[in-house]
Amino acid sequence: MTFNRAVAGFYLTALLAFTGGLRADSAASAEALQFFERKVRPLLAGSCYKCHGQKKQKGKLRLDRHEAILSGGESGPAVVPGKPQESLLVRAVKYQDPELKMPPKQRLSADQVGILVRWIELGAPWPKEETGGPDRRAPGLAVTDKDRDWWAFRKVSEAPVPAVGKADWVSNPVDNFILAKLESGGFESAEPASRRELVRRVYFDLIGLPPTYREVESFAADDSPGALEGLIDRLLAQPQYGERWGRHWLDVVRFAQTNGYERDGEKPYAWRYRDYVIRSFNQDKPYNRFVLEQLAGDELKDANRDSIIATGFYRLGVWDDEPDDKRMAEFDGLDDMVVAIGASFMGLTMGCARCHDHMYDPISQKDYYSFLAFLRNVRYYDKPKYDKSSSTYASIGNNEWALAVREHGASPKETKVLIRGNAATPGDLVKPAFPAVLGGGRVDLSARPPGKSSTGLRRELAEWVAGEENFLTARVMVNRIWQHLFGRGIVRTPNDLGRRGLPPTHPGLLDWLARDFIRGGWKIKRLQKLIMLSSAYRMSSRVQEGEALRKDPSNELFWRQNMKRLEAEAIRDSILAVGGGLNPEMGGRGFFPKLGREVIAGGSRPGWGWGVSSRKEQSRRSVYIYTKRGTLMPLIEGFDYTNTAQPLAVRTVTTVAPQALMLLNSAFLDWQAAVFAGRLVAEMGADAEAFVRRAYQVVLSRDPESAEVEKSLDFIERQEKAFAGRRARSTFRPGVPDAIERGFKNTQKPSNFFEGPAAGWEYFRGRWYDAGDNIDWVDPQRRPFALHKTLRLTNGELSAELFLQSNSAGASIYFRGVSKGDLYSGLELLLDPREDRIELRRHGDKEPIIVKSEALKLDTRTWYRIRVAVEGQDVKVWVGPGSRDEEKPLLQASVEKPAELGDRVGLSSREAPVGLAALVSRTAGQETAADITGETWISAAPEELEKKDLGAALILSRRQAFHSFCLVLLNLNEFVYID
Repeated sequence: MTFNRAVAGFYLTALLAFTGGLRADSAASAEALQFFERKVRPLLAGSCYKCHGQKKQKGKLRLDRHEAILSGGESGPAVVPGKPQESLLVRAVKYQDPELKMPPKQRLSADQVGILVRWIELGAPWPKEETGGPDRRAPGLAVTDKDRDWWAFRKVSEAPVPAVGKADWVSNPVDNFILAKLESGGFESAEPASRRELVRRVYFDLIGLPPTYREVESFAADDSPGALEGLIDRLLAQPQYGERWGRHWLDVVRFAQTNGYERDGEKPYAWRYRDYVIRSFNQDKPYNRFVLEQLAGDELKDANRDSIIATGFYRLGVWDDEPDDKRMAEFDGLDDMVVAIGASFMGLTMGCARCHDHMYDPISQKDYYSFLAFLRNVRYYDKPKYDKSSSTYASIGNNEWALAVREHGASPKETKVLIRGNAATPGDLVKPAFPAVLGGGRVDLSARPPGKSSTGLRRELAEWVAGEENFLTARVMVNRIWQHLFGRGIVRTPNDLGRRGLPPTHPGLLDWLARDFIRGGWKIKRLQKLIMLSSAYRMSSRVQEGEALRKDPSNELFWRQNMKRLEAEAIRDSILAVGGGLNPEMGGRGFFPKLGREVIAGGSRPGWGWGVSSRKEQSRRSVYIYTKRGTLMPLIEGFDYTNTAQPLAVRTVTTVAPQALMLLNSAFLDWQAAVFAGRLVAEMGADAEAFVRRAYQVVLSRDPESAEVEKSLDFIERQEKAFAGRRARSTFRPGVPDAIERGFKNTQKPSNFFEGPAAGWEYFRGRWYDAGDNIDWVDPQRRPFALHKTLRLTNGELSAELFLQSNSAGASIYFRGVSKGDLYSGLELLLDPREDRIELRRHGDKEPIIVKSEALKLDTRTWYRIRVAVEGQDVKVWVGPGSRDEEKPLLQASVEKPAELGDRVGLSSREAPVGLAALVSRTAGQETAADITGETWISAAPEELEKKDLGAALILSRRQAFHSFCLVLLNLNEFVYID
């Protein structure tokens, strides 16, 4: 990609608006269909087909065919896609119509109704119903030779490396396969990427962090033959490598640290699995061993701490702690395991055969349950318990525990085919066996006695999945590695290598890499290095006019590299890295990003299960963000974070305008822009040109061009003038919702309840009431507040300026006050724009209104000047956009017992942020102005500033201009895309 290196191109918004919000919907459609097959079809089959199926259609309604559901019966269409509120099916199952209650004998549970509502919201997706087509299999599955000959099920071929005409382009056999396809299509490969582009690509691909300016300059100047290989070796050896590639794997295995559903409780010690994955990648653990440990780590002869932790793989899925049907919930848990194993290791959609034979792949329902039989003895997930009887936790020594697999004992439980996938309708008994299309065959455990606490069946399964003859497993992992190095896999559907997936664009290359992977000891780092040293990997991503672009615009044949937008975590980590504050600490439970009150309020018990982390903790890499299924950090969620409910092969990559707006307005980015500006000023002083040049070096790892410097300086100058002309002000805002879970509330500092400048102010919680279910509600009259540490007023005048946001429910100036614990006692002047009123109140044991204004229009998005005069018992108040001393007071009152009042000054706000400016106290001819912002200028020695003749106001305005420039620079396309 050729970037416009002008400051005019700073804003990512322009690109986003131009693209019109492009996104790929294929993954979402696949997930919707999977939701139907796993949740909706079993529900319809178990509850509806008896009266509305193939044999009987009461009310002329049939619910086993999509077309029949949409056309409906005597009462009209049963479903209106996308509109559950207009769908008769929903009205019937909710019993909203006295004459339409279905099922009539046993009402569906709330969860079951929710499944149908969600399905309709998704557009009522349904697999294609064409008959006789090439994709869908006829009923009565019988595996044929044609099935076994499907490319993914065949053994890896020993085909030779193809010969090519342009032999000098070939760096290793990978290039032979790529070039052979290009030559057969008459295409030319793209030019090599520049060394500066290449070093940045390698850094992000291997460790997910940007190279420094010095590292780029060093690599660009080193044209020795082994420079790239040396760079790759150094990065593969860094601990950040495991963090980068471990995150890719966590997507695949649906990793999260909570259970999901309404309460979304924590899975204690789930983080040990995340740390095990990172550790395994850093150790370059052979992939077949990696598979064995996750599927049967407790049953291995050399089982150890890591292999026990690895079995946490089984426990990562969602779990309902209050299921309506415990039998069904147990099989839902087993189905989650089957689906995860099939998708993660084998690239198969095994879960589609739970209720019926797979519609497209040669996997029968019997195959599904024979496969499930390997796992049938696994104990159902249960609440945390740390002893030998625990269902879900195992000891790993040193009085430590891990989320792990536990079985019922050495004797396997029976497994039966569930008719229509319903646990209440068991059918034929089956034995553990592998899918027929992959060789089949039952397992004989007589030659291997079971252990004391497990059957050994999972070990049989693991050894088959990770066996050297199971080329499907090798193909799947090779394809995943290629995907992350080229932006897409050789197979575009990495979790589905079956007939519904897309075929490989280079089947010969995939087979050759899979065979090489196995013969190379299943070493991931070795394979990555091989691919990255190819000429194909080193091609430029720039699009050139020519035959390749005309015939292959989507780059199916890899005639160039694919440009990649950084993932959410890499964007956040890069921002931390360039600011200089990235905390390299590894491992542990993880940290809690600071969330806005709107995000916290979205939970059923706001804040429950969320913690507080220091800024140092919050500066760790994003892989260590505490992963709560129901509460994700908006910044990373907005940039297409993973789906924590199901195995995810490929993240959807969207380019939409809100992403740019999110970055530009993100509290995290604003914080980091300030950190970055402070770093640069500490290095370069207050000289704007030196600041700009160093900023480009740090953010983009290159020197700016002269035009960029000129435009940047112009931007800073304009910003500086704008800030110099603004009044000094600060923003105070409510920090937590008005209703909050008590445990979370007790973790918060007073400054988290009402947020503002850190220096110069003292913060208080206000009063909260117990509303039941461990939820506390704020007293609307005695909310969290702030008092200035030094400003005082007894007799005299207080002036201030308040700015009311458009959604403000009121803002208050406190004066003649004192703090009593978490409560305020004293006088309050309340401006309420919703009721268009101004009130003078007194806080104490009671909060009587002393006096209030007549009808007065209060506009939001407006600065209001406030003046309060206090003389003994008498209080006068002036409020307005243009108040003058000679005007009549708006409010006037006599206050009883003034000696009982204090002398402190502060403010509070309801619902929305409030801006404060020019807070001044005048007493006996002496004027005292409060430090509104609490800001400090991070700089070189003061004498250096004096040499530049910078006054205090100009110093602050330049700091703010530098801050703005850093914020903009961190939004550059060049920063968030990899060439």
